[in-house]
Amino acid sequence: MIPALQADNALLADIDSVPPDDEALHLWWLGQSGFLVQWRGSRLVLDPYLSDSLTEKYAATDKPHVRLSQRVIAPDQLRGVSVVTASHQHTDHLDAATLVPLLGSNPGATLVLPASLEDFARTRLGGSTPTLAGLDDGTTCEVGGFHFTGIPAAHNDVARDPAGRCFYLGFLIRIGPWTLYHSGDTLWHPGLVPALLPARCDVMLLPINGNRPERRVAGNLNGTEAAALAKAAGAHLVIPCHYDMFAFNTETTEEFTTACTRLGQPCRVVRGGERVSLGKE
Repeated sequence: MIPALQADNALLADIDSVPPDDEALHLWWLGQSGFLVQWRGSRLVLDPYLSDSLTEKYAATDKPHVRLSQRVIAPDQLRGVSVVTASHQHTDHLDAATLVPLLGSNPGATLVLPASLEDFARTRLGGSTPTLAGLDDGTTCEVGGFHFTGIPAAHNDVARDPAGRCFYLGFLIRIGPWTLYHSGDTLWHPGLVPALLPARCDVMLLPINGNRPERRVAGNLNGTEAAALAKAAGAHLVIPCHYDMFAFNTETTEEFTTACTRLGQPCRVVRGGERVSLGKE
């Protein structure tokens, strides 16, 4: 088991140590595609997976989801969260075993997700369904001081429902002077760079586990592609994610960091529970 840099009480102490009027942007990696984002006391949790629901679901199958990394926190221990996202319906992004206790500890929180999945989310979360804010390709909403724009994601295709609404989204997020992009699960597609380049993101959060058909799951950017996307979109910093969770569907960070070095793209590789703090000059 890969140990977290900070977990449980140590992680909570680090989160709570940030003054509520701090102008820096703070991010903690929660594992897989999950991040806690904080600015001036406002807290957003991106695509959390903080359970063992997939390990339990697939334990007796030919595709076991063997967990590689320590869970950094029980979801009901995260407090003061005003917004949570789920970029698509896969359980490591929209997990009832994570979201029900997390939202139970943050009863006023709003779940931002593709509008095409609102009925799905109500079914999955049952009586614990929070306020939902549905997004689509290019649409926007503002929740808890965070401004969201939906960016289509290709997992493996830019799939849409009969009404033309995307099933898979990334989120371009603005809060105060900061702009970040959480891609959700995606491959490179023609719409990404034109949608992201004008934003010149302070930080991009991109998957690096790649796309291997033999895994029998939809794929993502690999390390080289994630580095190239960040460079092409003018990101000030890129942080990799969606690796080191399940043994059958992961990659090392070496390809990613090598590509970032070659391209001159600033990057930061973090451990579970580790904080990244960004300050404006």
